[in-house]
Amino acid sequence: MDLTFFDLVSLYLCGLQALQKVSIFPHASGLGMRLRKLFQILVLFMTCAISAALSHAQRLEVTLPDDPAAVIAVVGKSNVLLGDLLPQVDARIAEVEEKSGQQISAEQLREARLSLVRGLLGKTIQAKMMRESFLLEQVGSENADKREEADAKLSGRARQMFHEAELPELKEQYGTNDLRELDGMLRKKGSSLLARQRDFVDQMLGHLYIRGNVNRKPEVSLSEIITEYEAEKENFFKPERARWEQLTVLSANFPNEQAARDAIQEMGREAVFGGSMQAVARDRSQEPFASKGGVHDWTSRGSLASEKLDAQVFSLPLNKISGVIQDSQGFHIVRVLEREEAGYTASSELQDELRAKIRERKIETSQRNALDRMRAKIPVWTLFPDDIPGSKPLPVSIARGNNPANR
Repeated sequence: MDLTFFDLVSLYLCGLQALQKVSIFPHASGLGMRLRKLFQILVLFMTCAISAALSHAQRLEVTLPDDPAAVIAVVGKSNVLLGDLLPQVDARIAEVEEKSGQQISAEQLREARLSLVRGLLGKTIQAKMMRESFLLEQVGSENADKREEADAKLSGRARQMFHEAELPELKEQYGTNDLRELDGMLRKKGSSLLARQRDFVDQMLGHLYIRGNVNRKPEVSLSEIITEYEAEKENFFKPERARWEQLTVLSANFPNEQAARDAIQEMGREAVFGGSMQAVARDRSQEPFASKGGVHDWTSRGSLASEKLDAQVFSLPLNKISGVIQDSQGFHIVRVLEREEAGYTASSELQDELRAKIRERKIETSQRNALDRMRAKIPVWTLFPDDIPGSKPLPVSIARGNNPANR
């Protein structure tokens, strides 16, 4: 196989696209499926860099526990079990085997499971960090009972939204109203109704954290726009340019130079007295734009292959039919329709573009600050501590418990 399963999961993680924001708890149809991706705006910042640079040797440093009940990460007060991820991992491996028509070796299977678990674990940890951050904001430094009370209340509301919003869409997507049949279909894809509900709750609470900590509509002042314009001014320089109509005969299409000259002069007279240079161009001109009436759209000075044509286009009076212009290819007649001098696009014309650019930069900064605050207050222990900035290896007591020989 040209691509390892590790490469496939990296592409999967980094190919996620953040969807537009949708407010939490609205009474609107179509919410369920969208909520599954709402909080990926921040997750994307973190997951795309998780394992892309890891070497083959680094990937194989850690072995997965044999027990699906083994804890592979602790995020604040929440545990992540190997069994939470294995169904998705095994479903993907089976899908790749089916599509490739090949059965992978035991060594490849071991590496594939490790790589896929590693990638999915990073994404799962980000989701749980945002959930834990939101719950911590709700109860502050209050005791564990208050936290559990808040968790139960919010999770209950999120589960209600799952049944109101996402479950109907799942039924429609899979073409069944039978919950047992739907659960079976999801399990074939490495999920289940319970897993989808659990993910929905985590993502909804994570979105609440994002909504409360990321300013999605930052103000942009006029002074900021002016400063941005001055800093990027060279990017807004416009060279001199022109639009014109053109008639052409190619010397190669005539027995001699005089015959070609006679043809262009006849076309010129027809354009002058007939009143439509574009009609003549469509009927008789011999250059690539003839079918468009010989109209050449905005073109910068110096970009034409013919220096003689270039000189005439950028010096003739506007809306006057030129005399015959000869160059190495043949003969031409032009009429310049519009011409703009070289200069800078005015800042007033770029305000909307600059405002959007500054706003997007502010949103990204707000997102990164939210991530930094989240990392600072939510402790993480994981089987792969190198993947999550600020995380620690699993405590010895948990690591030993994951080893069947120590039970």
